Amino acid sequence: MDGTSDRTEAADHTEPAGEQREQREEREERFGSHVAVRHHAHVAELVLDRPKAMNAVSTEMARSLAAACAALAEDRVVRAVVLTSTHERAFCVGADLKERNSLTDAELLAQRPLARAAYTGVLDLPMPTIAAVHGFALGGGFELALACDVIVADRTAVVGLPEVSVGVIPGGGGTQLLPRRVGAARAAELIFSARRVEAAEARELGLVDELVEAGGDREAALALGARFAANSPVGLRAAKRALRVGWGLEFRAGLEVEDAAWRTVAFSPDRAEGVAAFNERRAPRWSD
Repeated sequence: MDGTSDRTEAADHTEPAGEQREQREEREERFGSHVAVRHHAHVAELVLDRPKAMNAVSTEMARSLAAACAALAEDRVVRAVVLTSTHERAFCVGADLKERNSLTDAELLAQRPLARAAYTGVLDLPMPTIAAVHGFALGGGFELALACDVIVADRTAVVGLPEVSVGVIPGGGGTQLLPRRVGAARAAELIFSARRVEAAEARELGLVDELVEAGGDREAALALGARFAANSPVGLRAAKRALRVGWGLEFRAGLEVEDAAWRTVAFSPDRAEGVAAFNERRAPRWSD
């Protein structure tokens, strides 16, 4: 099943414009059977919804996730995205190894670009992204979280990149994203040992950014997303671009990236509105 051909929406497009907007903010879109997008005003919740398999990423699910990310990237109303799971005991356990076991070498090779599109789809979202992690976030599941800007985890979280224990490597960005979080030596230890890390240690090592009580990850992540979304959408996207593109560059080159991002916002309506709102002591009214 192709997630791009199975996109459905719950909104009623026959209503007046104001009611349409209200429905749009609360509607749910389905991308195939295993991925949904729920809209909460300017925060979109990207939902992994394959609970019977603990959200193991199958070929179908990868297609759907890539399609959902492509739609979100073009949605100018969305200012922040929160990645969540419908499974009570798992965020995502990574690749669907049962499916992988049935694939020929040729089929596995053909699947590779589909899997990459799913992971890079999350990584390349132009607005701030937050992962809400509970239970198991292993292999590709943890890589999906690492692709987000911020990771909120509850105390049940268990994270890790165990791929070398089954004869492969982290192939959803883990070898590049993990060192950027915890440094090269710590990333090497975690990847080479294939060990699982429980919530408290994960917070101590910087594998997750915020630790909340069990069951509180989604609520905390959505609240953080709403806090992000209260700010200028133009500013948010430009700041993320500067952070992502500038990271790892030589310092002066990074400053050039920052300057280019600044120039995209300095003469925008959002800048004018933000400065006016500050001087008038009122909340800014950002344009979508």
